[in-house]
Amino acid sequence: MNTSEIIQPHHLSRQALIYVRQSSPGQVMNHRESLDLQYALRERPRLNGWDPSSITIIDTDLGLTGSSAAGRPGFQELVTRVTLGQVGIILAYDVTRLARNCTDWYQLLDLCGYRHCLVGDQEGIYDPATPNGRLLLGLKGLIAELELSTIRARLTAGLVNKAKRGELALALPTGLIREPSRQVVKHPDREVQSRLELVFETFLRVKSVTKVVRYLNEHQLRLPRRDYEGDIHWRTPTIATVAVILKNPAYAGAFVYGRTQATPKIKTASERTTRRMAMNQWKICIPDKYPAYVDWPTFEKIQGMIQDNYSEYDKNKTRGVPRPGKALLHGLVYCGECGHKMCVQYKGGTRYICNSLRQKYQVPVCQCLSGDPVDDCVVKAFFEALSPMELDVYARALSAGDREQEQVRRAHQQQLERLRYQARLAERQYQKSDPDNRLVTAELEKRWETALQDLKRAEEDWRRLTARQAKSIAIDPELRTAFADAARGIPELWQQGLLSQQHKKALLRCLIDKVVIHRSAPDTVQTRIVWRGGDTTSLDVPVAVASVARLSCAQEMEPIAIELFRQGQSDEEIAAELTRRGYRSPRELTVIPSTVRTIRINHGLRRPRPGSKPRRIPGKLTVPQLVKVLDVPLHWVYQRIERGEIQVPLDPERKLYLFPDTPEAIAQLKKLKAGRIQSVRL
Repeated sequence: MNTSEIIQPHHLSRQALIYVRQSSPGQVMNHRESLDLQYALRERPRLNGWDPSSITIIDTDLGLTGSSAAGRPGFQELVTRVTLGQVGIILAYDVTRLARNCTDWYQLLDLCGYRHCLVGDQEGIYDPATPNGRLLLGLKGLIAELELSTIRARLTAGLVNKAKRGELALALPTGLIREPSRQVVKHPDREVQSRLELVFETFLRVKSVTKVVRYLNEHQLRLPRRDYEGDIHWRTPTIATVAVILKNPAYAGAFVYGRTQATPKIKTASERTTRRMAMNQWKICIPDKYPAYVDWPTFEKIQGMIQDNYSEYDKNKTRGVPRPGKALLHGLVYCGECGHKMCVQYKGGTRYICNSLRQKYQVPVCQCLSGDPVDDCVVKAFFEALSPMELDVYARALSAGDREQEQVRRAHQQQLERLRYQARLAERQYQKSDPDNRLVTAELEKRWETALQDLKRAEEDWRRLTARQAKSIAIDPELRTAFADAARGIPELWQQGLLSQQHKKALLRCLIDKVVIHRSAPDTVQTRIVWRGGDTTSLDVPVAVASVARLSCAQEMEPIAIELFRQGQSDEEIAAELTRRGYRSPRELTVIPSTVRTIRINHGLRRPRPGSKPRRIPGKLTVPQLVKVLDVPLHWVYQRIERGEIQVPLDPERKLYLFPDTPEAIAQLKKLKAGRIQSVRL
């Protein structure tokens, strides 16, 4: 169709919009010819009859990609004007300038067809309201989207191919720089190198990112960070900063490509979320490509420790860091019933509780077991496994302490040297300035003063550190004796309370991988210890129960206790004999006399008390005897006496309620029980 036939008077009465866009800031700066061609389109609508005053150029989207309409204010302004019916034609150098996404493109075509707005490019002018115009514009948009995918695939293939050779120039972390020859070397500042090494060595010693931050802050040590211009600035340590250093494989000398993956969001496909991939999912990993601060096995060990410290137990099944709680197996215990990790509950004593299924499906708790017996049994097995080892604890502690103090001293000395240099540099700049130029000299004087203040604070921190280290040399005599006597071993240190709960848990984790517990009987917890390396040890741990009836050995123990009682033995003698035979009480590992007494009373066997009066009184019934006659609970009688429904005097000599053992009295009480009378007077 001829252009003059497509352009109608109602088109000329409205605005002509020229849309100008380039995909990146680099194209805007370097590809000037393409930009000039797009601006030259302003002559096109004038030649086709539009008044120059109605021609508008929209170029607010320079440097923005056309893969999505989100984040493009110029495109959104264009759509708004078309919606209001103000636009007669939209011109672009080609349709790829408007949109490279079929979703956005077809929505624009529908809107233009409804509002009778033309669309044109360098090849022609089209009417989206006609089938032929919509067909041609639809094909152009489809080709534009396909072209974007092709360009992206070609560029990505080139990046991946270069990355496979380890030649892709990725951004380097602080502590590594790329020379003009493209060779990567360590930063020439030795303080930067030693501070990064201190971070790795401190983590291997304290085994926690948070403790590394606390250690650096306690010693007033900062971390080097690189700004956008590549200059080094010293910042206060944070958890995020230390974690980034520990997790970056470049510090282990490895070139890694594909550590993250971007996925589109469900609601807005144009936006993407980035998540970190696990080490075994990295696309490309080339070791020994950079100078290393730690070797690769140490880096893998650090990543395992960080992952293990992560405390989201239900999702990641990690052990978490050792905490000061009483439960020694916190983070190590698994449920033998369902296989989930058990958590700790300190309400009402230390208990291991499996509530994973309850949280997911609102079902009852799988297991809730007392923690102290299990901990004691596992610790005993740990000592048995540890007993063949000979550890020179005292020498190692002193050696580790000396190395740690030497690292801190070296870090402070390097920090002082850097601050002294900055103070001297500020002084030289101030001395060389023109005194008459007060605007410059005032700023240089302020910088010099700030540098001197920083140097003074650092020197005060150094003096405090020196004094603290001098005091720390004198070890407590009790602790010195305990460490020096290696023959006493760790069990003695454990029992003396010289080890904190965190240290105890860390020692257990050196040998124990996990502990699986399952209540095999009411009074027995089957415990399986999984050692490092895969070996297992199975133990039966006795736990407390509420009564004798819940003991597994109750049916065997009661006849023996009754027989010994009939032989005339005392409760203490019976308890000792039962303990010798391997029996136990509900809450003790041995049989105590009160358990024997409970068994006797349950079987109606009583011992007469010295000087006690007989319980059977002729012509009278005590409350327990009346309960058996009336077949009522014991509290039923006492409640009626308290309410006044049974009026019976208290015997002053025996201090007992005595009821007449006559048919008339029993009949009255039975009527009271049946509710036929309200009270009985005896």
